[in-house]
Amino acid sequence: MLKRNQSVSTRTQQQRKVVSHSNPKSPIAEQYRTLRTNIQFANMDGEEMRSILVTSAGPGEGKSTTIANLAIVLAQQGKRVLLLDADLRKPTVHYTFQVDNTFGLTNVLTKQHTLSEAVKETKVEELHVLTCGPIPPNPSELLSSKAMADLLEDAFQYYDYVLLDTPPTLAVTDAQILANLTDGSILVVSSGKTNRDGAKKATEQLKQAQAKLIGAVLNDKKKDNTSYYYYYGDK
Repeated sequence: MLKRNQSVSTRTQQQRKVVSHSNPKSPIAEQYRTLRTNIQFANMDGEEMRSILVTSAGPGEGKSTTIANLAIVLAQQGKRVLLLDADLRKPTVHYTFQVDNTFGLTNVLTKQHTLSEAVKETKVEELHVLTCGPIPPNPSELLSSKAMADLLEDAFQYYDYVLLDTPPTLAVTDAQILANLTDGSILVVSSGKTNRDGAKKATEQLKQAQAKLIGAVLNDKKKDNTSYYYYYGDK
């Protein structure tokens, strides 16, 4: 009975994560479309943002949920989207989209596979994912390598948007390493969980890494009879 309950809980969690696909007319899905619109209007220096990093201050604050749904609503707009799981420590993209993770980003960075060989289709038209692949012993070194920069350049030849799911900013330096390679960064904070000092410190660390911080997403905020809603605001 315990195993069955855990299975039901897992399925429910995954359905919530991809609500923009499973229930596109829901209020939550509409908030993700608002996030999409605000990003598209938040061009830095008049240049279109094609690579976007999403991170959080700490774990369990909703960054992976946010980036998965953002990827979906961008794809629903007819854009070719690549969601890249750059959390080489606790990857989740393959769980969210229920795809194989035998090989992925780490294999591309170590030249075992090409990008085209490693990307995987999802049930969402125009949305591909590059899962983490085998967890490496040296995540930060791999992400800061020239191979990572080359991978992003290669991806831009095939995709309109490249989204990067990264580890929490305060836990490791991975997000800061990648922030300097992307057009914009978004910080996800959780209502009642992320403390003010943690959010402030995460913001400072991203800015020190020369990140183009374009805004924040607040989630798990109760509003009326809706369990969750998402808000996007410029910094």
